Amino acid sequence: MRHLRPLRPLLLALVLCLALLPGVAAAQPAAPLAPTAPKVPTAVGDGGAAATVDELATRTAVDVLAAGGNAVDAAVAAAAVLGVTEPYSCGIGGGGFLVAYLADEDRVVTIDHRETAPNSLREDSFLDAAGQPIPFGEAVTSGLGVGVPGTVRGWQQALSRYGTISLRQALQPAIDVARSGFVVDETFASQTEANLERFADFSSTRELFLDDDGTAPDVGSVLRNPDLADTYRLIARRGADAFYRGPIARDIVSTVNRPPLLAGETRTVRPGGMDLGDLASYAAPHRPPTMVEYRGLEVAGMGPPSSGGSTVGEALNILEGFDLAAADREEAFHLQFEAAALAFADRNAYVGDADYVDVPLEELLSDEFAAERRALIGETALPKPVAPGVPDSAEGESTTHLTVADDQGNVVSYTFTIESTGGSGIAVPGRGFLLNNELTDFNFVPGTANSPAPGKRPRSSMSPTIVLRDGEPVLAVGSPGGATIITTVLQILVDDIDLGASLPEAIAAPRASQRNLPVTNAEPAFLASPLRAELEARGHAFSEVAEIGAATGIALLDDGSFLAAAEPDRRGGGAAAVVAPTP
Repeated sequence: MRHLRPLRPLLLALVLCLALLPGVAAAQPAAPLAPTAPKVPTAVGDGGAAATVDELATRTAVDVLAAGGNAVDAAVAAAAVLGVTEPYSCGIGGGGFLVAYLADEDRVVTIDHRETAPNSLREDSFLDAAGQPIPFGEAVTSGLGVGVPGTVRGWQQALSRYGTISLRQALQPAIDVARSGFVVDETFASQTEANLERFADFSSTRELFLDDDGTAPDVGSVLRNPDLADTYRLIARRGADAFYRGPIARDIVSTVNRPPLLAGETRTVRPGGMDLGDLASYAAPHRPPTMVEYRGLEVAGMGPPSSGGSTVGEALNILEGFDLAAADREEAFHLQFEAAALAFADRNAYVGDADYVDVPLEELLSDEFAAERRALIGETALPKPVAPGVPDSAEGESTTHLTVADDQGNVVSYTFTIESTGGSGIAVPGRGFLLNNELTDFNFVPGTANSPAPGKRPRSSMSPTIVLRDGEPVLAVGSPGGATIITTVLQILVDDIDLGASLPEAIAAPRASQRNLPVTNAEPAFLASPLRAELEARGHAFSEVAEIGAATGIALLDDGSFLAAAEPDRRGGGAAAVVAPTP
Protein backbone atom coordinates (compact mmCIF):
# COMPACT_ATOMS: atom_id res chain seq x y z
CA MET A 1 0.00 0.00 0.00
CA ARG A 2 1.10 3.58 -0.49
CA HIS A 3 2.83 5.34 2.33
CA LEU A 4 1.17 8.28 4.02
CA ARG A 5 1.81 11.71 2.66
CA PRO A 6 4.77 13.60 4.25
CA LEU A 7 4.33 14.55 7.94
CA ARG A 8 0.88 12.98 8.20
CA PRO A 9 2.20 9.76 9.81
CA LEU A 10 3.55 11.89 12.65
CA LEU A 11 0.17 13.55 13.09
CA LEU A 12 -1.63 10.20 13.06
CA ALA A 13 0.78 8.68 15.57
CA LEU A 14 0.38 11.69 17.85
CA VAL A 15 -3.43 11.54 17.69
CA LEU A 16 -3.61 7.82 18.39
CA CYS A 17 -0.87 7.62 21.01
CA LEU A 18 -1.62 10.57 23.29
CA ALA A 19 -3.85 8.54 25.57
CA LEU A 20 -1.14 5.91 25.96
CA LEU A 21 0.99 8.34 27.95
CA PRO A 22 1.02 7.40 31.64
CA GLY A 23 -0.97 10.32 33.00
CA VAL A 24 -3.48 10.33 30.18
CA ALA A 25 -4.19 6.60 30.12
CA ALA A 26 -5.39 6.60 33.71
CA ALA A 27 -7.80 9.49 33.25
CA GLN A 28 -11.51 8.75 33.33
CA PRO A 29 -13.51 10.91 30.94
CA ALA A 30 -16.54 12.46 32.56
CA ALA A 31 -18.97 11.13 29.98
CA PRO A 32 -19.22 8.09 27.71
CA LEU A 33 -18.17 8.34 24.09
CA ALA A 34 -21.77 8.45 22.95
CA PRO A 35 -22.64 8.91 19.28
CA THR A 36 -22.72 12.61 18.41
CA ALA A 37 -25.58 12.14 15.93
CA PRO A 38 -28.10 9.50 14.88
CA LYS A 39 -26.84 6.75 12.61
CA VAL A 40 -26.82 7.72 8.96
CA PRO A 41 -27.01 4.66 6.68
CA THR A 42 -25.81 6.34 3.49
CA ALA A 43 -23.03 8.85 2.84
CA VAL A 44 -21.44 10.23 -0.32
CA GLY A 45 -18.21 12.18 -0.60
CA ASP A 46 -14.46 12.18 -0.96
CA GLY A 47 -11.35 11.37 1.03
CA GLY A 48 -12.33 7.81 1.97
CA ALA A 49 -15.39 6.07 3.37
CA ALA A 50 -16.50 3.53 5.94
CA ALA A 51 -19.64 1.60 6.81
CA THR A 52 -20.24 -0.53 9.90
CA VAL A 53 -23.16 -1.44 12.12
CA ASP A 54 -22.05 1.07 14.78
CA GLU A 55 -21.65 4.85 14.71
CA LEU A 56 -18.62 4.89 17.02
CA ALA A 57 -16.79 2.30 14.90
CA THR A 58 -17.61 4.13 11.67
CA ARG A 59 -16.48 7.43 13.18
CA THR A 60 -13.22 5.79 14.29
CA ALA A 61 -12.53 4.52 10.78
CA VAL A 62 -13.20 7.90 9.19
CA ASP A 63 -11.04 9.68 11.81
CA VAL A 64 -8.14 7.36 11.00
CA LEU A 65 -8.60 8.00 7.28
CA ALA A 66 -8.80 11.76 7.83
CA ALA A 67 -5.55 11.67 9.82
CA GLY A 68 -3.77 9.95 6.93
CA GLY A 69 -4.25 6.28 7.70
CA ASN A 70 -5.11 3.83 4.97
CA ALA A 71 -8.05 1.45 4.63
CA VAL A 72 -6.35 -1.39 6.53
CA ASP A 73 -5.47 0.92 9.44
CA ALA A 74 -9.05 2.17 9.58
CA ALA A 75 -10.56 -1.31 9.31
CA VAL A 76 -8.54 -2.68 12.23
CA ALA A 77 -9.20 0.37 14.40
CA ALA A 78 -12.94 0.15 13.68
CA ALA A 79 -12.96 -3.60 14.29
CA ALA A 80 -11.39 -3.11 17.71
CA VAL A 81 -14.14 -0.62 18.60
CA LEU A 82 -16.78 -3.09 17.41
CA GLY A 83 -15.23 -5.57 19.85
CA VAL A 84 -16.33 -3.16 22.59
CA THR A 85 -19.72 -2.00 21.31
CA GLU A 86 -20.77 -5.21 19.51
CA PRO A 87 -19.30 -7.83 21.89
CA TYR A 88 -22.02 -10.40 21.18
CA SER A 89 -21.16 -10.44 17.47
CA CYS A 90 -17.39 -10.12 17.33
CA GLY A 91 -14.25 -9.49 19.33
CA ILE A 92 -10.83 -10.82 20.18
CA GLY A 93 -12.35 -14.09 21.36
CA GLY A 94 -13.26 -15.00 17.77
CA GLY A 95 -11.93 -14.85 14.23
CA GLY A 96 -12.67 -13.72 10.69
CA PHE A 97 -11.68 -13.18 7.08
CA LEU A 98 -10.24 -9.94 5.69
CA VAL A 99 -10.25 -9.27 1.94
CA ALA A 100 -8.30 -6.24 0.72
CA TYR A 101 -7.53 -4.64 -2.61
CA LEU A 102 -4.03 -3.12 -2.56
CA ALA A 103 -3.81 -0.22 -4.98
CA ASP A 104 -0.01 -0.05 -5.17
CA GLU A 105 0.25 -3.77 -5.86
CA ASP A 106 -2.88 -3.95 -8.02
CA ARG A 107 -4.05 -7.18 -6.41
CA VAL A 108 -6.51 -8.65 -3.94
CA VAL A 109 -5.17 -10.36 -0.83
CA THR A 110 -6.99 -12.27 1.89
CA ILE A 111 -6.04 -13.02 5.50
CA ASP A 112 -7.56 -16.12 7.09
CA HIS A 113 -7.83 -15.68 10.85
CA ARG A 114 -10.58 -18.24 11.29
CA GLU A 115 -10.48 -20.11 14.60
CA THR A 116 -8.80 -23.51 14.68
CA ALA A 117 -9.66 -26.66 16.59
CA PRO A 118 -7.34 -27.44 19.51
CA ASN A 119 -5.05 -30.42 19.01
CA SER A 120 -7.13 -32.44 21.46
CA LEU A 121 -10.24 -32.35 19.23
CA ARG A 122 -11.06 -35.68 17.59
CA GLU A 123 -13.37 -36.57 14.73
CA ASP A 124 -15.83 -38.02 17.25
CA SER A 125 -15.55 -35.27 19.90
CA PHE A 126 -19.12 -34.11 19.27
CA LEU A 127 -20.59 -37.61 19.60
CA ASP A 128 -21.97 -39.08 22.81
CA ALA A 129 -21.18 -42.51 24.27
CA ALA A 130 -23.76 -44.09 21.97
CA GLY A 131 -22.13 -42.54 18.89
CA GLN A 132 -24.88 -39.95 18.37
CA PRO A 133 -24.29 -36.19 17.96
CA ILE A 134 -24.56 -34.36 21.27
CA PRO A 135 -27.41 -31.81 21.60
CA PHE A 136 -26.49 -28.72 19.63
CA GLY A 137 -27.29 -26.40 22.54
CA GLU A 138 -24.78 -28.24 24.71
CA ALA A 139 -22.10 -27.66 22.09
CA VAL A 140 -22.96 -23.97 21.72
CA THR A 141 -22.63 -23.11 25.41
CA SER A 142 -19.51 -25.05 26.27
CA GLY A 143 -15.74 -25.08 26.30
CA LEU A 144 -15.88 -27.89 23.76
CA GLY A 145 -17.24 -25.57 21.07
CA VAL A 146 -14.52 -22.92 21.53
CA GLY A 147 -11.93 -22.62 18.76
CA VAL A 148 -8.51 -21.03 19.16
CA PRO A 149 -9.20 -17.31 18.56
CA GLY A 150 -7.60 -15.74 15.50
CA THR A 151 -8.70 -12.10 15.52
CA VAL A 152 -5.67 -10.54 17.23
CA ARG A 153 -3.20 -12.40 15.00
CA GLY A 154 -5.24 -11.35 11.96
CA TRP A 155 -5.12 -7.68 12.97
CA GLN A 156 -1.38 -7.90 13.54
CA GLN A 157 -0.83 -9.55 10.14
CA ALA A 158 -2.96 -6.95 8.35
CA LEU A 159 -1.21 -3.97 9.92
CA SER A 160 2.35 -5.30 9.68
CA ARG A 161 1.96 -6.27 6.02
CA TYR A 162 -0.37 -3.62 4.64
CA GLY A 163 -1.00 -0.93 7.23
CA THR A 164 0.84 2.27 8.07
CA ILE A 165 0.26 2.35 11.84
CA SER A 166 1.07 -0.08 14.63
CA LEU A 167 -1.31 -2.36 16.48
CA ARG A 168 -0.64 -0.14 19.48
CA GLN A 169 -1.98 2.89 17.64
CA ALA A 170 -4.92 1.04 16.08
CA LEU A 171 -6.18 -0.16 19.48
CA GLN A 172 -6.16 3.24 21.15
CA PRO A 173 -9.64 4.42 20.06
CA ALA A 174 -11.12 1.15 21.29
CA ILE A 175 -9.30 1.49 24.62
CA ASP A 176 -10.93 4.90 25.03
CA VAL A 177 -14.40 3.53 24.25
CA ALA A 178 -13.98 0.55 26.57
CA ARG A 179 -12.81 2.77 29.42
CA SER A 180 -15.34 5.58 28.88
CA GLY A 181 -18.26 3.37 27.97
CA PHE A 182 -20.98 3.47 25.36
CA VAL A 183 -24.71 4.04 25.52
CA VAL A 184 -26.81 0.85 25.45
CA ASP A 185 -29.27 0.84 22.53
CA GLU A 186 -32.34 -1.30 21.82
CA THR A 187 -30.36 -3.89 19.86
CA PHE A 188 -27.77 -4.42 22.61
CA ALA A 189 -30.44 -4.63 25.29
CA SER A 190 -32.56 -7.12 23.33
CA GLN A 191 -29.55 -9.30 22.51
CA THR A 192 -28.64 -9.35 26.20
CA GLU A 193 -32.21 -10.26 27.10
CA ALA A 194 -32.19 -13.11 24.58
CA ASN A 195 -29.05 -14.51 26.23
CA LEU A 196 -30.04 -13.73 29.80
CA GLU A 197 -30.40 -17.29 31.10
CA ARG A 198 -27.03 -18.52 29.92
CA PHE A 199 -25.17 -15.27 30.67
CA ALA A 200 -26.51 -15.44 34.23
CA ASP A 201 -25.11 -18.97 34.67
CA PHE A 202 -21.47 -17.90 34.32
CA SER A 203 -19.91 -15.70 36.99
CA SER A 204 -17.66 -13.85 34.54
CA THR A 205 -20.36 -13.14 31.96
CA ARG A 206 -22.89 -12.12 34.58
CA GLU A 207 -20.45 -9.63 36.09
CA LEU A 208 -19.46 -8.23 32.70
CA PHE A 209 -22.82 -7.72 30.99
CA LEU A 210 -25.67 -7.90 33.53
CA ASP A 211 -26.82 -5.48 36.19
CA ASP A 212 -26.32 -6.34 39.85
CA ASP A 213 -29.79 -7.91 40.02
CA GLY A 214 -29.04 -10.19 37.05
CA THR A 215 -31.13 -8.26 34.53
CA ALA A 216 -30.17 -6.81 31.16
CA PRO A 217 -28.89 -3.22 31.17
CA ASP A 218 -31.50 -0.59 30.41
CA VAL A 219 -31.62 1.22 27.09
CA GLY A 220 -29.86 4.54 27.58
CA SER A 221 -27.60 3.28 30.35
CA VAL A 222 -23.82 3.34 29.98
CA LEU A 223 -21.81 0.13 29.74
CA ARG A 224 -18.11 0.37 30.53
CA ASN A 225 -15.62 -2.44 30.09
CA PRO A 226 -12.43 -1.59 31.99
CA ASP A 227 -11.28 -5.21 31.82
CA LEU A 228 -11.28 -5.11 28.02
CA ALA A 229 -9.55 -1.71 28.10
CA ASP A 230 -6.79 -3.30 30.17
CA THR A 231 -6.59 -6.32 27.86
CA TYR A 232 -6.35 -4.10 24.78
CA ARG A 233 -3.75 -1.96 26.56
CA LEU A 234 -1.60 -5.01 27.31
CA ILE A 235 -1.79 -6.11 23.67
CA ALA A 236 -1.01 -2.54 22.59
CA ARG A 237 2.15 -2.50 24.72
CA ARG A 238 3.44 -6.00 23.99
CA GLY A 239 2.00 -6.85 20.59
CA ALA A 240 -0.15 -9.76 19.42
CA ASP A 241 2.03 -12.27 21.26
CA ALA A 242 0.63 -10.87 24.53
CA PHE A 243 -2.66 -12.55 23.57
CA TYR A 244 -1.18 -15.88 22.49
CA ARG A 245 1.39 -16.33 25.24
CA GLY A 246 1.47 -15.34 28.88
CA PRO A 247 -1.32 -14.35 31.30
CA ILE A 248 -4.10 -13.78 28.71
CA ALA A 249 -3.42 -17.13 27.08
CA ARG A 250 -3.42 -18.87 30.46
CA ASP A 251 -6.76 -17.27 31.32
CA ILE A 252 -8.28 -18.37 28.00
CA VAL A 253 -7.13 -21.96 28.48
CA SER A 254 -8.40 -22.04 32.05
CA THR A 255 -11.80 -20.69 30.98
CA VAL A 256 -12.18 -23.14 28.09
CA ASN A 257 -11.21 -26.16 30.16
CA ARG A 258 -12.98 -25.13 33.37
CA PRO A 259 -15.91 -22.86 32.41
CA PRO A 260 -16.85 -20.59 35.36
CA LEU A 261 -20.34 -22.02 35.93
CA LEU A 262 -21.92 -20.58 39.07
CA ALA A 263 -22.36 -22.98 41.96
CA GLY A 264 -25.80 -24.54 41.99
CA GLU A 265 -26.50 -24.07 38.27
CA THR A 266 -27.65 -27.24 36.54
CA ARG A 267 -26.71 -26.40 32.94
CA THR A 268 -24.64 -29.11 31.24
CA VAL A 269 -21.44 -27.33 30.22
CA ARG A 270 -18.90 -29.55 28.51
CA PRO A 271 -15.26 -28.58 29.04
CA GLY A 272 -12.83 -28.11 26.17
CA GLY A 273 -9.31 -29.41 25.79
CA MET A 274 -7.36 -26.34 24.69
CA ASP A 275 -3.77 -25.91 25.85
CA LEU A 276 -1.16 -23.16 25.72
CA GLY A 277 0.50 -24.76 22.72
CA ASP A 278 -2.70 -24.36 20.69
CA LEU A 279 -2.59 -20.60 21.25
CA ALA A 280 1.17 -20.22 20.85
CA SER A 281 1.14 -22.00 17.49
CA TYR A 282 -1.83 -20.14 16.00
CA ALA A 283 -1.13 -18.61 12.58
CA ALA A 284 -3.20 -16.35 10.30
CA PRO A 285 -2.23 -17.41 6.78
CA HIS A 286 -2.73 -15.58 3.54
CA ARG A 287 -4.97 -17.51 1.15
CA PRO A 288 -5.52 -17.05 -2.59
CA PRO A 289 -8.79 -15.18 -3.20
CA THR A 290 -11.53 -16.79 -5.22
CA MET A 291 -12.16 -14.98 -8.49
CA VAL A 292 -14.96 -15.32 -11.03
CA GLU A 293 -15.92 -13.24 -14.05
CA TYR A 294 -19.50 -11.95 -14.02
CA ARG A 295 -20.98 -9.61 -16.63
CA GLY A 296 -17.51 -8.31 -17.47
CA LEU A 297 -16.62 -7.75 -13.80
CA GLU A 298 -14.21 -9.64 -11.57
CA VAL A 299 -15.74 -10.79 -8.27
CA ALA A 300 -13.12 -11.54 -5.60
CA GLY A 301 -13.99 -13.42 -2.44
CA MET A 302 -12.65 -15.58 0.37
CA GLY A 303 -11.52 -19.12 -0.35
CA PRO A 304 -11.59 -22.18 1.93
CA PRO A 305 -12.08 -22.63 4.82
CA SER A 306 -14.72 -20.05 3.95
CA SER A 307 -17.38 -21.33 1.59
CA GLY A 308 -18.45 -17.77 0.82
CA GLY A 309 -16.27 -17.08 -2.19
CA SER A 310 -16.87 -20.46 -3.81
CA THR A 311 -20.63 -20.55 -3.24
CA VAL A 312 -21.31 -16.96 -4.26
CA GLY A 313 -18.99 -17.49 -7.22
CA GLU A 314 -20.64 -20.72 -8.35
CA ALA A 315 -24.11 -19.18 -8.07
CA LEU A 316 -23.01 -16.18 -10.15
CA ASN A 317 -21.49 -18.48 -12.77
CA ILE A 318 -24.81 -20.34 -13.01
CA LEU A 319 -26.77 -17.08 -13.26
CA GLU A 320 -24.51 -15.66 -15.96
CA GLY A 321 -26.25 -17.94 -18.46
CA PHE A 322 -29.53 -16.07 -17.95
CA ASP A 323 -30.39 -12.54 -19.06
CA LEU A 324 -31.41 -11.21 -15.66
CA ALA A 325 -31.45 -7.61 -16.86
CA ALA A 326 -34.35 -8.51 -19.15
CA ALA A 327 -36.16 -10.58 -16.51
CA ASP A 328 -38.84 -9.30 -14.18
CA ARG A 329 -38.18 -9.47 -10.44
CA GLU A 330 -40.13 -12.70 -9.95
CA GLU A 331 -38.13 -14.48 -12.67
CA ALA A 332 -34.87 -13.10 -11.25
CA PHE A 333 -35.67 -14.43 -7.77
CA HIS A 334 -36.70 -17.84 -9.13
CA LEU A 335 -33.37 -18.17 -10.93
CA GLN A 336 -31.48 -16.86 -7.91
CA PHE A 337 -33.12 -19.40 -5.59
CA GLU A 338 -32.33 -22.27 -7.94
CA ALA A 339 -28.72 -21.20 -8.47
CA ALA A 340 -28.22 -20.78 -4.73
CA ALA A 341 -29.69 -24.21 -3.95
CA LEU A 342 -27.41 -25.90 -6.47
CA ALA A 343 -24.35 -24.02 -5.20
CA PHE A 344 -25.22 -24.88 -1.59
CA ALA A 345 -25.53 -28.56 -2.46
CA ASP A 346 -21.98 -28.48 -3.81
CA ARG A 347 -20.73 -26.41 -0.88
CA ASN A 348 -22.10 -28.91 1.62
CA ALA A 349 -20.55 -31.86 -0.20
CA TYR A 350 -17.10 -30.56 -1.06
CA VAL A 351 -15.98 -27.44 0.83
CA GLY A 352 -13.96 -27.59 4.04
CA ASP A 353 -10.53 -26.60 5.28
CA ALA A 354 -8.30 -27.09 2.23
CA ASP A 355 -5.36 -27.90 4.51
CA TYR A 356 -7.22 -31.08 5.47
CA VAL A 357 -9.45 -32.03 2.53
CA ASP A 358 -9.13 -31.80 -1.24
CA VAL A 359 -11.54 -28.99 -2.17
CA PRO A 360 -12.15 -29.07 -5.95
CA LEU A 361 -12.29 -25.29 -6.09
CA GLU A 362 -11.18 -24.87 -9.69
CA GLU A 363 -13.87 -27.28 -10.86
CA LEU A 364 -16.58 -25.77 -8.66
CA LEU A 365 -15.87 -22.34 -10.17
CA SER A 366 -15.45 -23.50 -13.77
CA ASP A 367 -17.78 -22.43 -16.56
CA GLU A 368 -18.21 -26.07 -17.58
CA PHE A 369 -19.47 -27.11 -14.15
CA ALA A 370 -21.76 -24.07 -14.01
CA ALA A 371 -23.26 -25.07 -17.36
CA GLU A 372 -24.00 -28.59 -16.05
CA ARG A 373 -25.72 -27.21 -12.98
CA ARG A 374 -27.56 -24.49 -14.95
CA ALA A 375 -29.11 -27.13 -17.21
CA LEU A 376 -31.10 -28.44 -14.23
CA ILE A 377 -33.02 -25.15 -13.84
CA GLY A 378 -36.46 -24.98 -15.39
CA GLU A 379 -39.59 -22.88 -15.14
CA THR A 380 -40.61 -24.45 -11.81
CA ALA A 381 -38.71 -24.99 -8.60
CA LEU A 382 -36.50 -28.04 -8.27
CA PRO A 383 -37.46 -30.36 -5.38
CA LYS A 384 -35.26 -29.44 -2.43
CA PRO A 385 -32.77 -30.51 -1.31
CA VAL A 386 -31.06 -31.06 -4.65
CA ALA A 387 -28.15 -33.46 -4.94
CA PRO A 388 -24.61 -32.16 -5.35
CA GLY A 389 -22.99 -32.21 -8.73
CA VAL A 390 -19.88 -34.22 -9.50
CA PRO A 391 -16.83 -32.04 -10.24
CA ASP A 392 -14.08 -33.68 -12.23
CA SER A 393 -12.12 -34.08 -8.93
CA ALA A 394 -14.20 -34.23 -6.28
CA GLU A 395 -22.12 -21.18 10.35
CA GLY A 396 -24.43 -18.99 13.73
CA GLU A 397 -26.72 -16.02 13.36
CA SER A 398 -24.30 -13.40 14.65
CA THR A 399 -21.16 -11.88 13.12
CA THR A 400 -20.46 -8.36 11.86
CA HIS A 401 -19.12 -6.84 8.67
CA LEU A 402 -17.33 -3.58 7.94
CA THR A 403 -16.21 -1.98 4.72
CA VAL A 404 -13.56 0.73 4.30
CA ALA A 405 -12.03 2.53 1.31
CA ASP A 406 -9.34 5.21 1.28
CA ASP A 407 -8.40 7.98 -1.14
CA GLN A 408 -5.31 6.04 -2.24
CA GLY A 409 -7.43 3.35 -3.90
CA ASN A 410 -7.25 0.67 -1.21
CA VAL A 411 -10.40 -1.19 -0.18
CA VAL A 412 -11.12 -3.57 2.71
CA SER A 413 -14.09 -5.91 3.08
CA TYR A 414 -13.92 -7.56 6.49
CA THR A 415 -16.23 -10.05 8.21
CA PHE A 416 -15.45 -11.31 11.71
CA THR A 417 -17.39 -13.09 14.40
CA ILE A 418 -17.69 -15.10 17.59
CA GLU A 419 -20.39 -17.27 15.90
CA SER A 420 -23.76 -17.31 17.74
CA THR A 421 -25.08 -14.07 19.23
CA GLY A 422 -23.10 -14.05 22.45
CA GLY A 423 -20.70 -16.74 21.22
CA SER A 424 -20.25 -19.49 23.78
CA GLY A 425 -21.81 -17.25 26.42
CA ILE A 426 -18.60 -17.61 28.44
CA ALA A 427 -16.50 -14.52 29.19
CA VAL A 428 -12.85 -14.85 30.16
CA PRO A 429 -12.73 -13.70 33.81
CA GLY A 430 -11.05 -10.33 34.22
CA ARG A 431 -10.36 -9.95 30.48
CA GLY A 432 -13.58 -8.36 29.21
CA PHE A 433 -14.40 -10.53 26.18
CA LEU A 434 -16.54 -13.51 25.25
CA LEU A 435 -15.18 -16.71 23.75
CA ASN A 436 -16.47 -18.01 20.43
CA ASN A 437 -18.38 -21.22 19.74
CA GLU A 438 -17.05 -21.60 16.18
CA LEU A 439 -16.34 -25.33 16.41
CA THR A 440 -20.10 -25.88 16.21
CA ASP A 441 -19.68 -25.03 12.51
CA PHE A 442 -18.13 -28.47 12.04
CA ASN A 443 -20.36 -31.33 10.97
CA PHE A 444 -20.66 -33.35 14.17
CA VAL A 445 -20.51 -36.68 12.33
CA PRO A 446 -17.19 -38.10 11.05
CA GLY A 447 -16.33 -38.69 7.42
CA THR A 448 -17.35 -35.43 5.73
CA ALA A 449 -15.32 -32.58 4.24
CA ASN A 450 -16.23 -30.50 7.29
CA SER A 451 -15.82 -33.06 10.08
CA PRO A 452 -13.67 -32.14 13.12
CA ALA A 453 -9.92 -32.76 13.25
CA PRO A 454 -7.02 -31.43 15.36
CA GLY A 455 -5.95 -27.98 14.19
CA LYS A 456 -8.63 -27.86 11.48
CA ARG A 457 -10.65 -24.74 10.72
CA PRO A 458 -14.42 -25.25 10.50
CA ARG A 459 -16.15 -24.29 7.28
CA SER A 460 -17.54 -20.76 7.31
CA SER A 461 -20.13 -18.88 5.28
CA MET A 462 -18.52 -15.46 5.69
CA SER A 463 -18.37 -13.78 2.27
CA PRO A 464 -16.40 -10.52 2.26
CA THR A 465 -16.45 -9.53 -1.41
CA ILE A 466 -14.74 -6.97 -3.64
CA VAL A 467 -15.93 -6.39 -7.22
CA LEU A 468 -13.51 -4.99 -9.80
CA ARG A 469 -13.84 -3.62 -13.31
CA ASP A 470 -10.70 -3.93 -15.43
CA GLY A 471 -8.74 -4.57 -12.23
CA GLU A 472 -10.02 -1.49 -10.37
CA PRO A 473 -12.42 -1.87 -7.42
CA VAL A 474 -15.96 -0.61 -7.94
CA LEU A 475 -17.84 -2.26 -5.06
CA ALA A 476 -17.16 -3.93 -1.72
CA VAL A 477 -19.83 -5.66 0.30
CA GLY A 478 -20.46 -8.24 3.01
CA SER A 479 -22.87 -9.21 5.76
CA PRO A 480 -23.31 -11.21 8.95
CA GLY A 481 -25.97 -13.90 9.23
CA GLY A 482 -24.56 -17.44 9.34
CA ALA A 483 -25.26 -19.40 6.16
CA THR A 484 -27.59 -16.61 4.98
CA ILE A 485 -24.49 -14.44 4.46
CA ILE A 486 -23.96 -16.15 1.11
CA THR A 487 -27.47 -15.48 -0.19
CA THR A 488 -27.47 -11.92 1.18
CA VAL A 489 -24.28 -11.07 -0.71
CA LEU A 490 -25.58 -12.84 -3.81
CA GLN A 491 -28.87 -10.92 -3.72
CA ILE A 492 -27.10 -7.57 -3.26
CA LEU A 493 -24.76 -8.29 -6.18
CA VAL A 494 -27.60 -9.34 -8.49
CA ASP A 495 -29.72 -6.34 -7.48
CA ASP A 496 -26.83 -3.95 -8.06
CA ILE A 497 -25.22 -5.46 -11.15
CA ASP A 498 -28.20 -6.93 -13.02
CA LEU A 499 -31.36 -5.25 -11.82
CA GLY A 500 -30.26 -1.62 -11.70
CA ALA A 501 -30.57 -0.99 -7.96
CA SER A 502 -28.25 1.46 -6.24
CA LEU A 503 -26.13 0.02 -3.44
CA PRO A 504 -28.36 1.55 -0.71
CA GLU A 505 -31.44 0.15 -2.46
CA ALA A 506 -29.85 -3.28 -2.79
CA ILE A 507 -28.91 -3.33 0.89
CA ALA A 508 -32.36 -2.16 2.05
CA ALA A 509 -34.39 -4.49 -0.20
CA PRO A 510 -36.48 -7.26 1.46
CA ARG A 511 -34.52 -10.50 1.49
CA ALA A 512 -35.12 -14.18 0.93
CA SER A 513 -32.59 -16.98 1.43
CA GLN A 514 -32.66 -20.35 -0.33
CA ARG A 515 -29.93 -22.70 0.97
CA ASN A 516 -30.93 -26.02 -0.62
CA LEU A 517 -33.72 -26.53 1.89
CA PRO A 518 -37.38 -27.49 1.28
CA VAL A 519 -38.42 -23.96 2.27
CA THR A 520 -36.91 -20.56 1.53
CA ASN A 521 -36.51 -18.23 4.49
CA ALA A 522 -37.94 -14.78 3.81
CA GLU A 523 -38.45 -11.53 5.66
CA PRO A 524 -41.98 -10.23 6.35
CA ALA A 525 -41.70 -7.48 3.75
CA PHE A 526 -40.76 -10.02 1.08
CA LEU A 527 -43.67 -12.27 2.01
CA ALA A 528 -46.08 -9.32 1.95
CA SER A 529 -45.15 -8.51 -1.64
CA PRO A 530 -46.75 -9.97 -4.81
CA LEU A 531 -43.51 -11.94 -5.32
CA ARG A 532 -44.64 -14.54 -2.79
CA ALA A 533 -47.69 -15.72 -4.73
CA GLU A 534 -45.84 -15.59 -8.05
CA LEU A 535 -42.97 -17.71 -6.72
CA GLU A 536 -45.28 -20.12 -4.90
CA ALA A 537 -46.96 -20.72 -8.26
CA ARG A 538 -43.57 -21.95 -9.49
CA GLY A 539 -43.31 -24.40 -6.58
CA HIS A 540 -41.29 -22.38 -4.05
CA ALA A 541 -42.30 -22.62 -0.39
CA PHE A 542 -41.49 -20.03 2.27
CA SER A 543 -41.04 -19.67 6.00
CA GLU A 544 -40.91 -16.31 7.74
CA VAL A 545 -37.87 -15.01 9.63
CA ALA A 546 -37.63 -11.60 11.26
CA GLU A 547 -34.59 -10.41 9.36
CA ILE A 548 -31.76 -11.72 7.20
CA GLY A 549 -28.27 -10.24 7.43
CA ALA A 550 -27.03 -6.74 8.22
CA ALA A 551 -24.92 -5.68 5.26
CA THR A 552 -22.50 -2.86 4.68
CA GLY A 553 -20.86 -1.80 1.45
CA ILE A 554 -19.02 0.89 -0.44
CA ALA A 555 -19.41 1.80 -4.11
CA LEU A 556 -16.52 3.62 -5.80
CA LEU A 557 -18.23 6.04 -8.17
CA ASP A 558 -17.12 7.06 -11.64
CA ASP A 559 -16.25 10.60 -10.53
CA GLY A 560 -13.81 9.30 -7.90
CA SER A 561 -16.11 9.84 -4.93
CA PHE A 562 -17.41 7.18 -2.53
CA LEU A 563 -20.89 5.98 -1.67
CA ALA A 564 -20.92 4.23 1.71
CA ALA A 565 -24.03 2.30 2.68
CA ALA A 566 -25.28 0.38 5.71
CA GLU A 567 -28.62 -1.05 6.78
CA PRO A 568 -31.32 1.56 7.38
CA ASP A 569 -33.25 -0.73 9.76
CA ARG A 570 -31.88 -4.26 10.24
CA ARG A 571 -30.09 -4.85 13.55
CA GLY A 572 -30.94 -1.34 14.65
CA GLY A 573 -29.52 0.25 11.51
CA GLY A 574 -25.91 0.85 10.54
CA ALA A 575 -23.68 3.87 10.14
CA ALA A 576 -21.98 5.13 6.98
CA ALA A 577 -19.63 8.08 6.68
CA VAL A 578 -17.08 9.71 4.39
CA VAL A 579 -14.14 11.96 5.21
CA ALA A 580 -15.44 14.90 3.15
CA PRO A 581 -19.20 14.72 2.54
CA THR A 582 -20.57 16.05 -0.71
CA PRO A 583 -22.45 19.31 0.02
